[in-house]
Amino acid sequence: AGEAQCLSYTGCNFLRQRLVLATLSGRPLKIRKIRSKEEDPGLRDFEASFIRLIDKVTNGSRIEINQTGTTLYYQPGLLYGGSLEHDCSPSRGIGYYLESLLCLAPFMKHPLKISLRGVTNDQVDPSVDVLKATALPLLKKFGIDGEALEIKINRRGMPPKGGGEILFSCPVRKVLQPVQFTDPGKIKRIRGTAYSVRVSPQMANRMVESARGILNKFLPDIYIYTDHMKGVNSGKSPGFGMCLTAETINGTILSAELASNPQGQGAAVPPEELGQNCAKLLLEEVYRGGCVDSTNQSLALLLMTLGQRDVSKVLLGPLSPYTIEFLRHLRSFFQIMFKIETKTAEEEHMGGEKVLMTCVGIGFCNLSKTIR
Repeated sequence: AGEAQCLSYTGCNFLRQRLVLATLSGRPLKIRKIRSKEEDPGLRDFEASFIRLIDKVTNGSRIEINQTGTTLYYQPGLLYGGSLEHDCSPSRGIGYYLESLLCLAPFMKHPLKISLRGVTNDQVDPSVDVLKATALPLLKKFGIDGEALEIKINRRGMPPKGGGEILFSCPVRKVLQPVQFTDPGKIKRIRGTAYSVRVSPQMANRMVESARGILNKFLPDIYIYTDHMKGVNSGKSPGFGMCLTAETINGTILSAELASNPQGQGAAVPPEELGQNCAKLLLEEVYRGGCVDSTNQSLALLLMTLGQRDVSKVLLGPLSPYTIEFLRHLRSFFQIMFKIETKTAEEEHMGGEKVLMTCVGIGFCNLSKTIR
């Protein structure tokens, strides 16, 4: 019977999505032909590190990988949680691991408290700052809140060597509440962080000046604070970057971020240019709009799927390719379909085309939650 329900996939794409959904749905999974045609076949070090992390937060998972690393069999165990530590591979940011933990953490047996070490800000994955500013308020909308829900940055680490450290803790919930989140509202303020490590602290101020030069034309309430870490807390590589968030009157938070090129790779970017580009990215995100920014679309859809047997609605901007694939995976693992209605710019009087996503939750219940 176990073999009959085993889902089979080929290729290395969307590995995280598949492992996270397999863990939540309890269905075994087999992935074949992982980079089988490349000169260096099999799983990369960051994927192996991610599999180890999944193994740490669960209890009784069975993971089998063949010698070349091109085939992976995963039979999920129970989500256990507790206090953990994990060293992330420096080839991807901590955001790569944290995004998946945000999906799993509310359904553990014990509240999760985990210390992750590695690269906090890079150009590939969502930075820890952005997830702290956007994903945590999103979890609160679904009833996952409390003092225990936090992301704390102890040390920053830039690529290629990393050396950052964060602490993520999240309470457990038995059920999620459905949401009706269809009106993003007008933007009321912009907040942000300009950070610099192992470079002159003046870099951060120069980024703030240039970003404000663009954003002040639209809005007076802008506060971008500078974060310059020294000594041990600044990681092992130099770098700087910026993370901006726009907040609306209805509590929607849209984000944009940019980081400097890693040491020894590519041309040096002046901080003024980086600040301007980051401000433009934020304006583009506001134009795309929706109630959830493009980084967290899949998290919102997952929490809607796992809600009680009630209708949830959320308005999103254009769906990213990652989100589209995530919807296909939700159908495979949970047999759930979303109703997708497109809203044109005229109907909404602003920005680009939006999508209204509606679904009825599957009534997922966290059975392993300990009753105190």
